[in-house]
Amino acid sequence: MNIEFITKEDLKKLENLLYEIKGLLKPGQGQSKQWLKSYEVRKLLNISPGTLQNLRVNGTLRYTKIGGLLYYKREDIETLLEGNGK
Repeated sequence: MNIEFITKEDLKKLENLLYEIKGLLKPGQGQSKQWLKSYEVRKLLNISPGTLQNLRVNGTLRYTKIGGLLYYKREDIETLLEGNGK
């Protein structure tokens, strides 16, 4: 019978590994979300709710409405920021 001991150092290494894995699995870290909610778009563009509404109404920024919430494609927002919008 072979007995192996787990040391405090082994547990610390495991804890660090789990912490790194948890960081990789968190949404929004290391990768961008494809769809943003209105408040995220306003924060990103530093605009008011009224300005965001104007961008929707005049067709400058496309959106999708799902169950009362408005979602915007990150790609469309990046296009708008680059000045290549409609």
